[in-house]
Amino acid sequence: MAKKELLAEQLDPATTVLMTVECQQGVVGADSALPELAKQARESGVLHNVARLVAGAHRAGVQVLHAVAERRPDGRGASRNARLFRAAERLPVQQYSGSRAVRIAEPIEVADEDIVVRRLHGLSPVSGTDVDPLLRNLGCRTLIVTGVSANVAIPNAVFDAVNLGYTAVVAADAIAGVPADYTPAMIRHTLALVATVTTTDDILGCLTPGRRVTRA
Repeated sequence: MAKKELLAEQLDPATTVLMTVECQQGVVGADSALPELAKQARESGVLHNVARLVAGAHRAGVQVLHAVAERRPDGRGASRNARLFRAAERLPVQQYSGSRAVRIAEPIEVADEDIVVRRLHGLSPVSGTDVDPLLRNLGCRTLIVTGVSANVAIPNAVFDAVNLGYTAVVAADAIAGVPADYTPAMIRHTLALVATVTTTDDILGCLTPGRRVTRA
């Protein structure tokens, strides 16, 4: 089967969910706690492509889910069992619940029907959160993964989705990590082994309003 035909079959709007990962002000916004990552996400066009995919999903009636990482001001429930977590505690911008830092960053538009899932612990936007039961209740079979970072959260999301039985689709031009050359290496040598890797334009070409896949 040709790649575009396979992608079109996987992206039935009735059974597809688009997930943005940590596309929040405190991560990819102007006042990011991780300015190098934010710069890469914006200057590479990744954040713009995430916004395009979200808008396309809204037009096609595809459910959008935003996975946000945050912490309580008192730190209760937060993970401290890795160097990454301990370093995050010392950053000048904190992803506090209810703060501007955990709002979805522009130019991504959040519709009323979107679902925002917030996690207080761990590395994955899927494991240990409400994402899996929500996806099952939504009838999801294919999960489109977008956002940041290609270093940690994106591979975690893809692996967890695959382990839970979903088909993972990754828009290579809608994920970012640091340094810049790390993302294509992660895609080629890891994500491509377990997910369908494609582009924003190809996904948008499949997300036609009202389209349904006819199965034999």
